[in-house]
Amino acid sequence: MTRKLSLTVEGRNVQVHVHAGDLPDAVSFSGPIAVDSETMGLSLQRDRLCLVQLSDGGEHAHIVQIRKGDAEAVRLKAVLADRATLKLFHFARFDLAMIKRDLGVACAPIYCTKIASKLARTYTDRHGLKDVVKEMLGRDLSKEQQSSDWGAETLSDSQIAYAASDVLHLHALKARLDAILIREGRMEMAQACFDFLPTRADLDLAGWENADIFAHG
Repeated sequence: MTRKLSLTVEGRNVQVHVHAGDLPDAVSFSGPIAVDSETMGLSLQRDRLCLVQLSDGGEHAHIVQIRKGDAEAVRLKAVLADRATLKLFHFARFDLAMIKRDLGVACAPIYCTKIASKLARTYTDRHGLKDVVKEMLGRDLSKEQQSSDWGAETLSDSQIAYAASDVLHLHALKARLDAILIREGRMEMAQACFDFLPTRADLDLAGWENADIFAHG
């Protein structure tokens, strides 16, 4: 069963489709896919994956609800595991760990707009999605639903709009951040960081979440 909500993003109409359990057979994507997740909390030991949001930057975005105890999601997993398709995240480290733990999928290749921001926007320490979108794209993101019960059987329109908003700007952000990374000669370094992200997520899942294994001490 699919539910639909219409959103306007910078004058562009986007249809947000909410699916229970998996993507329908008819859904397809073109080019890089922006991906985000919502969870019951921020603990990799305690909290579970509730939603996975996807957008290829076109007129449709998709949200898959992952029910507790039911994470088969064959078509969603195939999209996330497709190594021919770049996946865009903001703070990929957490999403990758949650997706691997609960869906058993190792996402690759990866682009993380938060890492890109930290390497490109060295003039600020504000790298949250709301701050980066505001400065680079001139758009205001509402974070009203950031703390929300994402495991609810039925999502409110506000929850759907919030969840979708986190993937509707990543393509534009990547373009702006890439321009700075290339200009400043940091693109190769950024790519190396992106390539390491799946391993960083594995370290988090294995218990090294709060340890800097590269530190001297």
